[in-house]
Amino acid sequence: MSDSAIPYCSLPEPDILARAAAIRLVLFDVDGVLTDGTVYTGGSGEPLQAFHIHDGKGLRMLREAGIEVGWITARGSHAVMRRAEELGVEHILRGRSQKGQALCEIAERLGLSPQACAYTGDDLVDLPAIRQAGLGIAVADAHPHVHACANWATQHPGGRGAAREVSELILHTHGELAAMLTSTSA
Repeated sequence: MSDSAIPYCSLPEPDILARAAAIRLVLFDVDGVLTDGTVYTGGSGEPLQAFHIHDGKGLRMLREAGIEVGWITARGSHAVMRRAEELGVEHILRGRSQKGQALCEIAERLGLSPQACAYTGDDLVDLPAIRQAGLGIAVADAHPHVHACANWATQHPGGRGAAREVSELILHTHGELAAMLTSTSA
């Protein structure tokens, strides 16, 4: 595979590549981004959510490359916390509908500016974080207004490879993707 090819998408515009190269923290909304937005209810009333295995691998790849990963969610079920623990995601803010404020909080904690952050969202509650981030991203099936405000959009919908696509874009611009795709650990 050539160094210029990102498997999930065509190569973005130079401005997007430059923004992605400056990213040190990648933040994701959960419902509608890391999941497809569907919430099932178990027999005891507990919410059940499905996470795509490819997205999880993308988050692990980011962490292996030394790029911080975090989640900001307005809800935050036990399933979310368990999946975050499985993936080693340390920066999680639950019950946070003020996504822009949450982005700044995590960035400040890590000594980063919002310009060093990417944020991926799908709905109106994500707009403040998308606007504040150095790279604001909409998943393919995001609300049209989110698409209009984002710097870039994935080709895959939320919960179906969008997070992997974001991860591979960031890794590509950091010069890490090609080696990861050809190694036996990827």
